[in-house]
Formats: sequence, C-alpha cells, structure tokens
Amino acid sequence: MNGFHLRIFLLFLLLCSYGIIAQTAQRVEYRAVKYKSNVDAPLTNDELTKIKEVYKQSTEDVILNDKAHLKRIKHLLRNRIKILKLGIKDQHRRHTLLSEVELFNHFNPNLTRDLVFDKYGFNPLKYNLNLYPSENILYRIDGTNYYIRIMSQFQ
Repeated sequence: MNGFHLRIFLLFLLLCSYGIIAQTAQRVEYRAVKYKSNVDAPLTNDELTKIKEVYKQSTEDVILNDKAHLKRIKHLLRNRIKILKLGIKDQHRRHTLLSEVELFNHFNPNLTRDLVFDKYGFNPLKYNLNLYPSENILYRIDGTNYYIRIMSQFQ
C-alpha cells in the first residue's frame, strides 16, 4: 500500500468513527408511560363536561374518536392532576401562578378564567398548563393555599 492509499484508508476510518460517535451521543432514552387500570373505565359526566367546555364542537373528532388521546386525558384527570392545600412554608417558594398561564382557547375562543376557585369544579384542561412534564410540577392558585400538582406520566 503506497502513502496515498494509506492516507485515504486512515481518512475513511476517521470519518467512520466520527459517524459512530455522533450517533451514540444523540441517543434518546425511551420511558414507557405507566397507566392505571382506571383509564379503561368510561368517562364520567363531570369529565365529559370538562372536555366539552374546552373542545366544544371538536370534542368528538379530537378526543372521543382518538383512543390514545382519550386515554391520556383520562389519565390526566384521574391520576396525574391533583389539587393540594399546602401550608404557609410552601407559599414562600416560587411557583407559577395560575393567572400567569394562558387559557387553552384554541377550540373555544369564548373560554374564560374562573373568577373564584372551586376545588371540585376546577377544569385544568382550560389552561395551557405543562401537562406532560418529565418531573412533577406545581402551579399556585392565586390568593389561596391551593396548588395544582401535575405528576409526570412516567411514575
């Protein structure tokens, strides 16, 4: 092998090794979502009302006819979104206020914010919350000791 062929061969090896290193560096870890068995039960009237409030005429097309999306929404409402009342020490931490979160009014432009917080009637789907965080997050409901906890879907 003469010097020219040796250089071409070494260049080829260098480029191949660079391609292998680049592919391994961009490796993405896959984590499966853990669903509870309660997502197999039909929607309750309350859940359907909350969905219809946000999606209006698109409810059937966007949610009800899409089994995967429907399962994700049930999982959110039944298992991953909780309303908590926390003590005074937790109020000193900086959490995003609900008033700082935009409304999710893509399907219903007439959607309005709740003027008074009702723990039992609160519809988290109305707000553009981070519904799919990699770790649990909290949003504070303005002027109250209440927080919205959104749990990661990977727990």
